[in-house]
Amino acid sequence: PALGGRTPLEAADTPHLDALAERGQTGLMDAIGPGIAPESDAAVMSILGYDVERFYTGRGPLESYGAGLEVQDGDLAWRANFGTVDPEWTIVDRRVGRNLSDAEAGELATAVQSEVQLEGASFQFRHTLGHRACLVIRRPGGALSGQVDNCDPAYQRHGAFSVALADPGRKVLEARPLDGSEAAMAGAELTNEFMRKTYEVLSAHPVNRRRTAEGKMPGNMILLRDAGDRLPRMPSFQERFGIRFASLVEMPVEIGIASLLGMGQVPVASTAEDPERGYSDWAAKTLASLEDWDGLYVHLKGPDVPGHDGDAEAKRRSVEQIDSFYFGPLMRRLDGEEFVVAVTADHSTPCELKAHSDDPVPVLVCGGLEPEGAEGFGETEARNGWLGRLRGQDLVPKLVSLSK
Repeated sequence: PALGGRTPLEAADTPHLDALAERGQTGLMDAIGPGIAPESDAAVMSILGYDVERFYTGRGPLESYGAGLEVQDGDLAWRANFGTVDPEWTIVDRRVGRNLSDAEAGELATAVQSEVQLEGASFQFRHTLGHRACLVIRRPGGALSGQVDNCDPAYQRHGAFSVALADPGRKVLEARPLDGSEAAMAGAELTNEFMRKTYEVLSAHPVNRRRTAEGKMPGNMILLRDAGDRLPRMPSFQERFGIRFASLVEMPVEIGIASLLGMGQVPVASTAEDPERGYSDWAAKTLASLEDWDGLYVHLKGPDVPGHDGDAEAKRRSVEQIDSFYFGPLMRRLDGEEFVVAVTADHSTPCELKAHSDDPVPVLVCGGLEPEGAEGFGETEARNGWLGRLRGQDLVPKLVSLSK
């Protein structure tokens, strides 16, 4: 409604994406499958050509690995958020108002690691970016199971996967085992112990006292979700497709996936503080990396954040920044060159929902295909595109065949 019935992508001025769509073919894509509102990790694995039903072991192990934590078989690994709760553990904000600085979060994480002790187990806790963190619990006396339900009520477990809820509850959930195994029961017990003890440490921490005095939300709770007890074992990207790929990614979970697939890592900085400079730098590194690799996996986070915040205008601006400062330099440099490029998203994040949805995402492929002459790149136009409706898992095999 804020954009006259158009999506942020349709409302954005995107001459470079529109040109790619006109020269290629468009369609819709279900990252995993119809009716599934995926999290980023499972969606990315699928889009990169891997069967998530076969390989996926939970977001916790992937993100922890990407954050540099050691994850062994039998460890209980979680994705974590710093959140804000009241004394009854009712959630006030799942992301501490999105204004917890990296310095503040780092201090809080250090306090958790140094001041919290678990009975009969050790743990690694690490802040990553903003409100995000990772937790790995290890029990020397025996393996733990990832069959432990989420404590963050915004996500519901479905097998190994979690699905974002459109209307989640507000109470922090107690960790509970999803099966009757001792390893799952022990994992749930240790998780609940961790949450109780970290709440005490964080509530009394000077960082949170200072934030409260300044009228800001305290980061006094660790919200845990997406447990797993081992890393996925997947063939490398080169083994699977016969081509050498590198990645330009900034989030720990995507770093973890790319690393496990044996992709090269091109270091990039966050674009959040200065999108114009950030995307220009990413474009320069993309062009430079094309000299050394057969292909690149590039993951731009920008528009997802305002989607979760429900800010359609900010999401539109973010799309325009990507078009101008990332795709603009690419198109100018690659004009006249032969290339195959796909542009898509790992999930939909409608501003009305402020959460991931099961809507299919638009996809364009340019290079090696007869142009359909699309008038622009957007959801409505893509519904009638010549690519039809794809599964995420089928995208990379299609691109590989077009590049040969």
